[in-house]
Amino acid sequence: MSPILRLCTSLAVLAALAPVSPAQFPWLKSSAYFTPDNRLSGIGVDRSGMSDVVLSSRTGLMIESQTFGIMRDPQAISGAQRITNPKLQAIFEDAEKKSGWPAPMLAAISYLESWGDPLAESPAGPKGIMQISEATARRMGLKVVRATRYRVTSERKTVRVKRGKKATRMVTRTVTRKTPYTVTVRDERFQPEKAIPAAGRYLAQMEQHFGGQDWAVFAYHCGEGCVAEFQSILRQSNDLKRGKTTVAEAFFSSSPARNKELYQAIAKHMDRDYSPTYWFRIMRAAQLLDLYKKEPAAYKKLAQEYKYEPNPAMRAPHRLSVWLRPEDLAYRSCDDIRRDQGTKLFRVFENPELFGFSVRKSGSGAIGHYDLKNQEFYLQASASAIGALTYIAFETRRLHDALKPKGEQFVPLEVTSLIRPLELQKPAGERKSEFHSHCSGQVFDINVAQLPPRERECLRFVLEDIGWNGYLGFVEESPNSGTLHIGCAPSAREFFTRVFEEALAKQI
Repeated sequence: MSPILRLCTSLAVLAALAPVSPAQFPWLKSSAYFTPDNRLSGIGVDRSGMSDVVLSSRTGLMIESQTFGIMRDPQAISGAQRITNPKLQAIFEDAEKKSGWPAPMLAAISYLESWGDPLAESPAGPKGIMQISEATARRMGLKVVRATRYRVTSERKTVRVKRGKKATRMVTRTVTRKTPYTVTVRDERFQPEKAIPAAGRYLAQMEQHFGGQDWAVFAYHCGEGCVAEFQSILRQSNDLKRGKTTVAEAFFSSSPARNKELYQAIAKHMDRDYSPTYWFRIMRAAQLLDLYKKEPAAYKKLAQEYKYEPNPAMRAPHRLSVWLRPEDLAYRSCDDIRRDQGTKLFRVFENPELFGFSVRKSGSGAIGHYDLKNQEFYLQASASAIGALTYIAFETRRLHDALKPKGEQFVPLEVTSLIRPLELQKPAGERKSEFHSHCSGQVFDINVAQLPPRERECLRFVLEDIGWNGYLGFVEESPNSGTLHIGCAPSAREFFTRVFEEALAKQI
């Protein structure tokens, strides 16, 4: 990684980790629940008070967090090799001269869209190195020419032939049919020397039309109508009427309790194709390509960190699958758990009113239901895991308080799994990889099936918000289970351990 990139990332992390004093938010002093001094800036409710410095920090961390989505793909290295090929680089640079659109951004788009493959085809329709739809290609001036051909088929058929007024007889004849079909005789989307400059011109037009390179990139993925919808919403937002709004500011300016129309628009497009995060991914792709050109060994080392070890030929399914390494899966038996009690493993807090979460200790799916005589062992986790759980509950509860949903009270989050030894049989229907990760003591499960709808919405938002900072990952344990499997990033364990220590002191 380049020294400049290291410095920018370090500054962003430091800014985001800076403790937020309760004095900045007087209403917190009257809170009846645990409020940590160690806080992440601009999360949940705090989005409403983000300064330019915090916005810049959150943007930097959001860009950094896109590393997983890019580097988890087995084509990350081969794609970087293709994109940085001198011949292709010359095309990007020539396109910049002709359109004014930066060559590194064009390269980043082609990297994410096709991994630099000029013959790439999407099942959805876009084609070529820049993955351009046919309608957009024609608007760009690219030629897509089709011609009609005919497939001639013959078959022998027995037909009835009339002779005279009444007599008929059966005869066999050859019947010929012509079936039309369409072929593409020319498609300039597959020619990088034409497609890349056309994309540059198109992006330059979008920049002029929407008022910024970031909005042009957004439009490239989401469409012009999508960006027009977002900008219309932003113009009507009372607290964003201060001139031109960036994509990052728009993304971080909403929550379930704030700028609801904008929040709903972002949620809709995130569910569709994650297009609201596309600009952040492009920025990270540009950084990674620059790293590959300057320090290829560092780039390949980074790719190795995000490789899916169980099957390197496939994309890692989620962040936890690359964050948890074999050496983390240390607890194979209850004896192993007993060994680390009070040193690496700690009893989970059991004060729902104070901490905002409860532990399911009885009934169906209770913690340790598979080995009740040793249940006490399974009510533990690492300090960082308990700290992450405590922090998630804190942010979810205060966001729910700010939302003030009618007729809905906050229900403590229900924890259904903490640590489990590897020797236990995997429960039916649970993913093997998810079960094994519990042997690390770094993950926990929350069941959301019984949560009120608005609280469930707040929890999801908080998990995504902290995740966009690169601090945790989560996945639904099995389809329609209602159980979320959550773990913090290795780089965030120190932060969440500090939250745990605060909470432990409060409980004492």
